[in-house]
Amino acid sequence: MILKVLAPMAGISNARFCLKLIPYGFNMVTLGGYNADKPTVMAAKKIIERGRLEFDFSADELPSIIQEEASLIKDKANVMVSVNLRAVSPDPIIEISRIKEVDVVEINAHCRQMELTSIGCGQTLLMDLERLEDFTREVVRRSNSKVSVKIRGNIPGVDESKVAKVLDESGVDYIHLDAMKPGFNSADLKLVNRVSKMIERAALIGNNSIRDLESARRMLKAGADGISIARAAMNGKLPFNLSLL
Repeated sequence: MILKVLAPMAGISNARFCLKLIPYGFNMVTLGGYNADKPTVMAAKKIIERGRLEFDFSADELPSIIQEEASLIKDKANVMVSVNLRAVSPDPIIEISRIKEVDVVEINAHCRQMELTSIGCGQTLLMDLERLEDFTREVVRRSNSKVSVKIRGNIPGVDESKVAKVLDESGVDYIHLDAMKPGFNSADLKLVNRVSKMIERAALIGNNSIRDLESARRMLKAGADGISIARAAMNGKLPFNLSLL
């Protein structure tokens, strides 16, 4: 089965938004990204102050909110529900994995907002492979759901092939690669291909610049096991149907 994932969009991707997009052929939808502990919640408040959309919930109320949102989706659609989470330690992510309606918890090693990277979240994890491995292994070991890690490509000083190998050997189920290519309005398909060759166990989800069926097919041809879409779906609809893949 080709994974067709609605990717996380901070401050946008809740149950209501996901339900609008599922008829376009998605078989996994992502809630979030959410800030799952007090440090990330405080960082998000600073982001909100400068005008960026962020979910503004306390860490204590987040599990009940996610359970409610995931239940709304499960009641109306036969899809997997993933939750993208930022946290400074594995414990809040593990707690969310214990929600019955959550199929996948996704560790956010992708966010590049300064307020979050400065406290060790998001793409900062990619710059410390030992910490990334320890963090990921702990989530995998104690999680009640499947585990995904979302990573960003082409960060100076980061070897994505080594990152993918570490994640794969840590036992994750999915590696979600944002194959961004700075200066280009297209995905870095060479990066997708290179990363795909380092993975033996996990499924590779390719993200970035998928705007139509042809760009989705190119991502799959490059070596991804599935595709994810965010920006093309921001208006709550798609100009194409993923069921045709």
